[in-house]
Amino acid sequence: MDRNNVLEVKDLHVSFHTYNGEVQAVRGVSFEEKKGETVAVVGESGCGKSVTSQSIMRLIPQPPGVFKHGEILFEGNDLTKLPEKQMEGIRGKDIAMIFQDPMTSLNPTMTIGKQIMEGLVKHRKLGRAEAKEKALEMLRLVGIPSPGSRIDQYPHQFSGGMRQRAMIAIALACAPKLLIADEPTTALDVTIQAQILDLMNDLKEKMDTSIILITHDLGVVAETADRVVVMYAGKVVETGTVEEIFNRPRHPYTWGLMGSMPRMDLSRDTELTPILGAPPNLLSPPKGCPFASRCPHAMKVCKEQMPETTDASGTQRVACWLEHPMAPSVEIPHDLVGGASK
Repeated sequence: MDRNNVLEVKDLHVSFHTYNGEVQAVRGVSFEEKKGETVAVVGESGCGKSVTSQSIMRLIPQPPGVFKHGEILFEGNDLTKLPEKQMEGIRGKDIAMIFQDPMTSLNPTMTIGKQIMEGLVKHRKLGRAEAKEKALEMLRLVGIPSPGSRIDQYPHQFSGGMRQRAMIAIALACAPKLLIADEPTTALDVTIQAQILDLMNDLKEKMDTSIILITHDLGVVAETADRVVVMYAGKVVETGTVEEIFNRPRHPYTWGLMGSMPRMDLSRDTELTPILGAPPNLLSPPKGCPFASRCPHAMKVCKEQMPETTDASGTQRVACWLEHPMAPSVEIPHDLVGGASK
């Protein structure tokens, strides 16, 4: 494992056994997370983003879930093989998670203060008085006003934005080395979204925490991420720096995501271009490229054989047959990168 990486996911396969058969939710996902870096994992709903993040936390219920193959290396340990007792010592202390819906993630019967203190008492072995003082400090750090009174309130007494801030306080209380944020701004209005994203960026700098950001919002990605992992149908189709993915995307699926996103630099008359069709059924995924049925540039080989992942640059990788030297030259849509070609 590269000592500059805090996490390495290698060829991860996760399935769920259902009455209808085996759902192959994650099919060979690989990426790494460097220390102090924010990696955004993007894609449509159902592409495997949340299953990947929950696999890192070992929150996949087994059964029906099963780790079929691959490794999740954190500080040299393969998390998929650790006994649950050892994983409990890592979860919440070294790896923490902000869940998508704070109202269902927070315990409605416990005060916010007690929920922050819980991890401090368990992992840091702090006394209750010391843990309460640290909880107050965390509430101040995430910008919750009047923390002295708010610490004894319950989740239903907080607004949506404040509940999300409380979730961040709980996640960061033990100063984790890796923070996983699963759609942390989905249910919030744009003003609160901006505040939460600024808060996460500030705390990353202050606490030197690495962040995996799970989202389908490319605006959030542009605001916060250093690198991007694009997922589709349980597979990684492209990775690269934010600049590469936004300015020089190479996979047709990434082009589709960009084309369906509102852009401030385009005229108001510019129409958004939706990605036609639907993702494949992961009960019986296609043997070729999973995007072939929706791709306007699909060739015969795309439907028959999975493309290899190739290096487009030192930091950008793409799994697409258009990268093959014998593939026809395809022009990247003009409104994405000014008409740069393959």
